[in-house]
Amino acid sequence: MATAQLAYGVEKIVGNGPEQIKQDVSAYDPSKGTGDASELMKALVWEGAKKVQVVEVPKPKIVEPTDVILKVTGSTICGSDLHLYHGAVMQMNKGDILGHEFCGIVEQVGPAVQKVKPGKRYVVSFQIACGNCFFCKNKLSSQCEVTNSNSQMKAMYGGRTAGIFGYSHLTGGFAGGQAEYVRVPLADANMLEIPDDVPDEKALYLSDVLPTSYNGVKDTAVYPGDALAIFGGGPIGQMVGIFALWEGASKVIYVDTEPRLSFIKSRWPAEHADKLHLVDFKQLSSGFTKNETVVSKLKELTGNRGPDVAIDCAAGEYAKGWLHWLEMQIGAETDTSEIINEMVEGVRNYGRVGLTGVYVGYTNHFNVGSLMQRGIRLIGNGQAPVHKYWEDLLQKIREGTLDPTIMISHRVRLDDMDKVYHKFDAKEDAMQKVFVETKFSLPRAPGTPELTTYE
Repeated sequence: MATAQLAYGVEKIVGNGPEQIKQDVSAYDPSKGTGDASELMKALVWEGAKKVQVVEVPKPKIVEPTDVILKVTGSTICGSDLHLYHGAVMQMNKGDILGHEFCGIVEQVGPAVQKVKPGKRYVVSFQIACGNCFFCKNKLSSQCEVTNSNSQMKAMYGGRTAGIFGYSHLTGGFAGGQAEYVRVPLADANMLEIPDDVPDEKALYLSDVLPTSYNGVKDTAVYPGDALAIFGGGPIGQMVGIFALWEGASKVIYVDTEPRLSFIKSRWPAEHADKLHLVDFKQLSSGFTKNETVVSKLKELTGNRGPDVAIDCAAGEYAKGWLHWLEMQIGAETDTSEIINEMVEGVRNYGRVGLTGVYVGYTNHFNVGSLMQRGIRLIGNGQAPVHKYWEDLLQKIREGTLDPTIMISHRVRLDDMDKVYHKFDAKEDAMQKVFVETKFSLPRAPGTPELTTYE
């Protein structure tokens, strides 16, 4: 917690670059004109490493003429939220409202909003795009040049990504949607209307997980006949496998452990059962050993050559060995290279490796020799450009080709989100993807999980 807040303090002293929209509104402060002290709402806020809390805070106000105030009818928790929960992402501040995936009903629109209408349902992109810069015009909205002026991000990465809801001041400091209301800046560019024939339980996931999964497959490139290894069987990995089938993958290998492997198997399309292979990494050795490892198992499953492609849907903060654990504890690295090395060493010569899981900064002991000698393509998939894909994916949902509800394991209340974070982090109750309801939520869609409450 101290490191995360210290980094935010340094940024406040150094100052952001030139701001073109109002940023660092990570909670709604009436004294700064961003919140309404007379009306409170419930929201999940960050209190420190592994400490979040549902509290009452001021409701957001229209800050700029292109803003919308949205009544949240559906939200969720993402695996990347756990990086904030663990304190692994810099520039978190106590009281920041979390959550970057949400949908809802428009309550108020600013005077310059033209497309978005009050009373209609919309899903909101997790990244905030301006719609007019070089990257936005090329449908690469996650790299918008306008919505994040954070100086430390530019110094650390050599460039900035777009602003992101509920994801630290490193990405602009925008209050998130694990709340009853949220301010949506530049609303016309960042909201997609939900048709009447699509329930929130399907539309919600267009905000992040569906475009992110699809981008991982398209950007890394899965070709007809490819064998694919997916590292991480959470919601992103689950949908990467589905989208890989769309591209004609001949074999899909999941590297994870229980209960996720069983969840994947239980929701896998029956007509593609012969293509699914499950590898429990906890049953294998790692490091320099003669015993069976993830790498040797991948070779065994692919004619001793290795998969054509591997995609990381886990992250860089989960150390398997003591050395990386120690180096991360003392700040010698921010991310472990263990999964990347397994992918690089595991794929065939001239294979492809895509990184969709979140990596924060720097890693040690990366096997660059294997990358170079064997001609491996290492591809950073980036934060997924939601605007590039969400309209097409919505159409697939309407046609019945895509069913996002196969991810949903639980329906929970906003009031219980502090407990849900703990359970999701601990992988308890076979929790895969949740739908978070608020007091504004519509009736539960048929076929989706019943409400689970936690006392």
